[in-house]
Amino acid sequence: MPTPQVLDELLHQLRPRVCQGADLDPQTLIDWLGRQLDAEIALVDRAGKVEVSTARLTPDILASLQPVLTQLSRGQLAAAASQVGGFHVRCEALGRPVPRPVLVVGSPSPLTRESLTLASHVGAVVEVLRQAQQADDLALRYQQAATRLRLAVFTALMAGEVTLARRMTAGAVPPLLDAERLRIHLLRCPPSDRGRLIDAYQDASGYHGRGLMVRCPVYDHHLICLLPVDHDGDSVDGGLAAPLRALVRDNPNYALGISAPVPLQATARAYDQARHALAIACHTFERVADYHGRPPLAGLLPRRQALAWAHAFLEPIRDAPRLTLDITSLALNFPRSGVARLLDISRNTVTAHLTRVQDALYLDLQDPHSRAELALALAINDLLVPDGNAAAEHVRTPSADSLLSTEAALTWAHAFLQPLQPGTHRTVHQTLRAWIEAGTDAQRTAHNLGISRTTVRAHLRTAEQLLKRSLQSPGPGTHELIHAFRIADRAP
Repeated sequence: MPTPQVLDELLHQLRPRVCQGADLDPQTLIDWLGRQLDAEIALVDRAGKVEVSTARLTPDILASLQPVLTQLSRGQLAAAASQVGGFHVRCEALGRPVPRPVLVVGSPSPLTRESLTLASHVGAVVEVLRQAQQADDLALRYQQAATRLRLAVFTALMAGEVTLARRMTAGAVPPLLDAERLRIHLLRCPPSDRGRLIDAYQDASGYHGRGLMVRCPVYDHHLICLLPVDHDGDSVDGGLAAPLRALVRDNPNYALGISAPVPLQATARAYDQARHALAIACHTFERVADYHGRPPLAGLLPRRQALAWAHAFLEPIRDAPRLTLDITSLALNFPRSGVARLLDISRNTVTAHLTRVQDALYLDLQDPHSRAELALALAINDLLVPDGNAAAEHVRTPSADSLLSTEAALTWAHAFLQPLQPGTHRTVHQTLRAWIEAGTDAQRTAHNLGISRTTVRAHLRTAEQLLKRSLQSPGPGTHELIHAFRIADRAP
C-alpha cells in the first residue's frame, strides 16, 4: 500500500478541484504520479488517442502497445504488463463503460507492488473525477433545457396557445396547464438573484410545483412567476405566493406586482396587469401591489363599429406572415432589442418585419400616436367572435375619431385622467402631455418645458402611481394615456 504521506500528497493535489469546483486537470495528476514513481505515464482516452502524457513516453512505445490498448479499451482485459524496448510497461483500463480509457505506466526497471497500487489509485481517482465532471455537465445541460422549455411554455401562453404549450411538453405537462385560471406575480430583483430563486423552488420535473418561474428575456431585473388560482381567486400554487411576498418584505431592493386572476388564454393580459402593478409597487412602502385596473378601452367601444374599423385598419397586413404579426404585437410592448431576445432573432430581422408593416399601413412606429392606434386595432381584433369579420362587413366603417367620441370612450378617458386633475397634479398632467408630444423622449421633454430631465422622470413616476400604469417602458400604459388625451381633447 502507498504510504500515508503519499496519500496525503494525493489528497493535497485533489483538494482545490473538490473544494473549489475546478475542472479536472489530468496533466497535473499524471505529472505528479510520474514524479512519485520515477516513471513515465500516459492517459489514453476512449478514442484511443493520448490525452496527456509525461515527456519521455514516446509515440513509438505507445504505437507498439496498440493491440493491447484496444483489448483493454473494449473490455476484453482489465490490465496487462509487457516489456517494450528498455521499458517495463503496465496498462490498466479505467472505469466500466466501454470503450474505456487506459492508464499506461512505463519504467526502465520493474515497478514495486506499492508503486503499481498508487498508479491504480490515481487512475481510479482520475476516472471518478471525470465522471463527476460529466455529471455536472449533464446537470447543467438539463437546467439549460428546462429553462428553455419553461420560456417556451410562457411564450406559448402569451400567444394564447394553451394547446400548443401542452404539445410542447408532451409527457411532462406542467401542472399549471391543468388550471383554468392563473395570476402572474412579477418580481423585480437583482438579475443575479433570479437563477438562485428559480433553483431554490424548482422540483425534480424542472417546474415549480403547480407554478412556473421564468427569467424575463427582455428585462434582466424581472422574474415572471405564473401561479394557478382556484375559483375564489386564491393561489393554489403549493406555496409560492407567500414566499414571494416574504422575499419582498425581507429585501429592500425587491418589489412585486400581481395581476388579477385570468384564464390561461389571457396570460398576455395578466402580464400587462402585473407590469402596471409592479410600477405602482415600486413607489409604495410595502413594495407589493395588486392590479386594480379599469376595463380596457378596446372592450368598451361599440362592438360592431369597432370591429369594422379594426378590420379596415389592419386589412393591408391581413395576409402578412404570422412571424411578422407576432413581432409587431411584441414591438408595441417591448423595446426592439427585447423582441429580438424574446424570439431569438437579430434586431435587424425585427426592424425588417416592422418596416414591412409600417410601409403597408403608412405608419411611423417610432411615433407613439401611431403605436397606440395600431395597438388599439390589434386589441379590438383579438376580441373577434367567429363571425366577427362578417358582422364588421355589414357596418359602415367609422373613423378612429368618431369611434373614440362615443359616450363609453368619453367616460373611460375621464376616469383614466381624473387622478391627474386636482391640485399640484396639474404639473404632472402638463409634463405628460409634453412627454407624449416629444415622442416619449424625456430629454426632449425637459428641453421643451425648460426643466431638468430628473424632474421629468420624477413626474413620470408620480403619474405611474396616480394612474396605476407603467409608463417608463413601452406598453399599454403609454397607449392608454395617448388615447385618453386624444379622447379628452375632442370632448365637448
